[in-house]
Amino acid sequence: ESAETSPSVVFENIQGCSPKCLRMLLENISGLAVDDDFTVEVIPEINAAVATFIKKSIDTEEFVKKCSQNKRVKEFKITARLLELTQSIKAENIPASVSTDYITVYFENVRNGGGPVSDVQLFPEENSAIITFCDHKGNA
Repeated sequence: ESAETSPSVVFENIQGCSPKCLRMLLENISGLAVDDDFTVEVIPEINAAVATFIKKSIDTEEFVKKCSQNKRVKEFKITARLLELTQSIKAENIPASVSTDYITVYFENVRNGGGPVSDVQLFPEENSAIITFCDHKGNA
């Protein structure tokens, strides 16, 4: 068994491809359906998007290879790579009244894709928090 691979793929240099076009392109390459099998989060500030495959429905390393060889991906000059696994995530738009205990319990909830949390840092002035998990499986 090889080391666990990330369920997420980063697409960079996406400015020439609209979010809707990118979603269709990824559906065409993967043979999967957006929302049912994977999600796409566009990050316009850095001309990037992250596709996360739900329930590990695909070999992401193979998918990155397919994307890199795809004619349309090459035309758009989009690059694809695996997203590194991390133990920390940033949660945004957190109401000022929310406690670190509440955030901890929320992110430890298995139904939310969570797992054991080792640390929560609240940034009330930004309405955000950094949640650190005991291992990278808890931040799906």
